[in-house]
Amino acid sequence: MAVASSRSASIGLLIGCIIFGLGSLIVAHVDIGGWAMAFWRLAISGVIFTVLAKLTGQRLPRSRRAIFYGLLSGVFLGLDLALWHESIYAVGPGISTLLNSLQIFFLAAIGFLYFNERQSILQLLSLCLAMLGVAMIGSPEFAQNANATWGFVTGIVSGAMLAASMTFIRKTHDTEPTPIFVLMQLISIGGVLAMILPMLVFDMGHILPNTWSDIGWILIYGAVMQCLAWGLIAYSIPKISLALTGLLLLTEPVAALVVDYSWLDKPINTLQWSGALLTMFAIYLGSLKPKPRALRRYRFFARFYKRKYK
Repeated sequence: MAVASSRSASIGLLIGCIIFGLGSLIVAHVDIGGWAMAFWRLAISGVIFTVLAKLTGQRLPRSRRAIFYGLLSGVFLGLDLALWHESIYAVGPGISTLLNSLQIFFLAAIGFLYFNERQSILQLLSLCLAMLGVAMIGSPEFAQNANATWGFVTGIVSGAMLAASMTFIRKTHDTEPTPIFVLMQLISIGGVLAMILPMLVFDMGHILPNTWSDIGWILIYGAVMQCLAWGLIAYSIPKISLALTGLLLLTEPVAALVVDYSWLDKPINTLQWSGALLTMFAIYLGSLKPKPRALRRYRFFARFYKRKYK
């Protein structure tokens, strides 16, 4: 029974990651600004999560601090989405999604600075490999794309914003356990409010969709990518191992890279493919949680004595 549950969770996580990665295609296809796209995505998902919270009887947390942290998580998620969109416009869905996936290293830095989580040698090695991989991806891109600098900066910073959003989700739960639909409602509200001013400043004239087709794609982007894909990912992660989770999460940038290359005719040479594979391998290593030293020591001595006295 447990094996079947783990298998279904793995399939759900795989589907959720692929759907999430394909969302970058909608961003590249619809002719509105990156900040406006983030606004509409969060606004649509906010309506959906509000309805779901009402139908299931979930209520807001009593702690004002928990509500504040939930809203603040939304602010950072809005910034993450907007900057990721800007990176998509500059360097394409594949590279931008891969850069956004570097959030695992920002999470590690936040854990070290604020939660006293020690970093393993494996995690430090993965960071060096990721830096090398990004350099391999970037060197040809800077030579052929005038927008490469903006694309790489916004892509990497978007990963930092996503890490900050996840951190405040953790702080929300630490302050007061919050039901999932209510938490996503708070995140959506915080993100929508944060997007209004920059959307009016940077995307004036590109805020509203121009065709019914664009309206349909935006609705799909908000409902499917923000609600369904995130729901599958959030449901599946607690049910499978961290190693398998880290591996399956890499299907998101893989899907985006393949689609970018095959459907959008993005020129990606051998050096960049090699850098992408190296970066994804580094992200996978960085996602692995090291075993506690005491447990490793216990298992070492257990194997030692077993060999000596059997």
